[in-house]
Amino acid sequence: MRVFLTGATGFIGSHILPELLAAGHEVIGNARSRAGADALAAAGASAHLGTLEDPAGLAEGARNADAVIHTAFDHDFSNFVANCEKDRRVIAALGSVLKGSDRPMLITSGVGIGDPRNGQPAREDVFDAHHFNPRIASEQAGQALLEDGVNLSVVRLPQVHDTVKQGLISPYIEMARAKGTVAYVGEGANRWSAGHVLDVAKLYVLALERAEAGARYHAVAEEGVAARDIAETVAAGLRLPVVSLSKDEAAAHFGWFAMFASADIVASSAITREKLGWLPTGPSLLDDLRQMDYTARTA
Repeated sequence: MRVFLTGATGFIGSHILPELLAAGHEVIGNARSRAGADALAAAGASAHLGTLEDPAGLAEGARNADAVIHTAFDHDFSNFVANCEKDRRVIAALGSVLKGSDRPMLITSGVGIGDPRNGQPAREDVFDAHHFNPRIASEQAGQALLEDGVNLSVVRLPQVHDTVKQGLISPYIEMARAKGTVAYVGEGANRWSAGHVLDVAKLYVLALERAEAGARYHAVAEEGVAARDIAETVAAGLRLPVVSLSKDEAAAHFGWFAMFASADIVASSAITREKLGWLPTGPSLLDDLRQMDYTARTA
């Protein structure tokens, strides 16, 4: 297939690209700059220049593609709500050029959207269109396209990691560096699910090739890693003290990050593994955190 890949030069997209090429697909990668386009050419893909701020321009990149994978997202989490709404507009624009065809479109969301809110791990078969998580905007846009006949499916992400980046943990590390302490909330018993970026990239390709309209997949290798374990591992790397904060203290300490710091985002990938035969084999989140270079800035 000729696949239009947004976020092709980003953390996850740059790993999906070689997986697509290895599977025999042609890739049109979206790039925000000429330097990005040159990087895509060197990697074996053609390039389309566009930005998230211009949804119509992105849609032109998808117009003549056989399939679309949308991974681009503005990761300024201090403006998370606005960026989720931006993603809604982009998804709607990309899907508009696929209407009337069976061309598959794969969008990205977060595993928190699958939270059944009963204390159990998030699941692929849970979709609450009125979920409180702002990232529901992405899946609401996808649902609207499904209802218009677009062959759309969703990959939901946990904390995606290697030894350089780890999802929300990357800004957490920089915050700890600036504050001089590595903090967690209460007993640090809340957990975050995780998946290694190479395993996640493979999942995108499997999901695209299955092309099951309405399917939702969880790119989860580890259902939940405790916040205290993350904090202690980061503290060892940064050589900083670990502190426990109350929820009130956490609000002042973390600022915009406070809503994430105490969140319990555990998630299952049982349905994903059964449907796709996906078997993650990459290093664990804590292993990557132990192996990273803490002298380099992560976010």
